[in-house]
Amino acid sequence: RGGKSAERDVSLRSGAQVAKALHGAGHDVTEVDLDSQTWDVLRDGGFECVFNALHGRLGEDGTVQGMLELLGLAYTGSGVLASALCMDKSRAGRILSAIGLQVPEFEELEIKEGVAADVVERVVQRFGLPLVVKPVREGSTIGLTIAQDSDAVASGLVLAGRYDRRVLVQRFASGTEVTIGVLATPELQVLPTLEIVSENAVYDYDAKYTAGRSHHIIPARVPETARAAASDAAARAFTELGCSGMARVDVIVDSAGTPWVLEVNTVPGLTELSLLPDAARAAGISFEHLCQRLVDHAVGRRQRSVGPSAG
Repeated sequence: RGGKSAERDVSLRSGAQVAKALHGAGHDVTEVDLDSQTWDVLRDGGFECVFNALHGRLGEDGTVQGMLELLGLAYTGSGVLASALCMDKSRAGRILSAIGLQVPEFEELEIKEGVAADVVERVVQRFGLPLVVKPVREGSTIGLTIAQDSDAVASGLVLAGRYDRRVLVQRFASGTEVTIGVLATPELQVLPTLEIVSENAVYDYDAKYTAGRSHHIIPARVPETARAAASDAAARAFTELGCSGMARVDVIVDSAGTPWVLEVNTVPGLTELSLLPDAARAAGISFEHLCQRLVDHAVGRRQRSVGPSAG
């Protein structure tokens, strides 16, 4: 947990919750903050499994997964390719669109130095207002702007560019904000739909991680046909991107009941205020049991990949 991404503080909170749950299940737990010594710590620690509670860059993008593959260690969650794909909102969006899921139209821009006025004018003309601006490879709505006018588009591009030179400009999808947890340990299980109601104008970092700033409603207050469609979209997104263990799929359900897929998070928040643990509890899965299932799956997957011993 921890690490160097913009989501470090959230990761520390997720890691503390996971460590507490695994201690409660009777495991010996070592909390490792990702740094330059981590390779040696993991190589020499005699660990049976690594529970990955790292959010954002390095932890959620396939990097730490690659390190764990090289070390031959079991680890929770998705593998290298699925992690890298889901972290890259642009490439994941293209794949999901190609399989027929509804993804709000978007364009990727490269921000090098400043933002030209003609670029702002062009994207506003293409997508209308409001429109969404966000870094391609960040989470927790870090660097995100919902721009209501051209000036906000320009400043939003600059803000997103501070976190990633690759920036996504996307048509704003209006409707009910719904998130759907998916487990595969290894059987696929789609958790109940969860509606997010934010006290802030946007369900931003503050709303996500400050008690009382957002509320979770399970099941989401959308028609049953829309709930079913959203759940199906989440399962298809999870499967087509090659996810494993757990993920959280963020969706907007519009007034016609159509689910618009926004992104897939392969290491969703696991704090006391996070979405996936709430949805799991609604499905009768305690947080301790959720963590145990993920560990069991990781160990089993590693054993299957190694295969029977020779001789």
